[in-house]
Amino acid sequence: MQFCDDCGSMMRSEDGQMVCTNDDCGSTAEQDTELAAQFTSTESQSGDELIETEEGDQFEGKPTADDVTCEECGHGEAWYTIKQTGAADEPPTRFFKCKECGYRWRDYS
Repeated sequence: MQFCDDCGSMMRSEDGQMVCTNDDCGSTAEQDTELAAQFTSTESQSGDELIETEEGDQFEGKPTADDVTCEECGHGEAWYTIKQTGAADEPPTRFFKCKECGYRWRDYS
């Protein structure tokens, strides 16, 4: 994976060059062909790789936590999902959605 030197965003391979994925930046760089041979670029992710953080994502039916307090409404119950967002030796991230008001937050325990 290659990152943009100007803005730090990920870059993608396009016509033999690396192009910044940040539309506001538009920076390009030479593609390291030796490095590129070690990786595969894909356009999409499987459902297992996605983190539910979007407004329309369904948390309903997920496990429920009653040891949390919503920062928006003070309700003490939320649905949650757990994802490993960092290195394997770091604790997983819990993503919450308040059962009362729908506010979303994360906890990095």
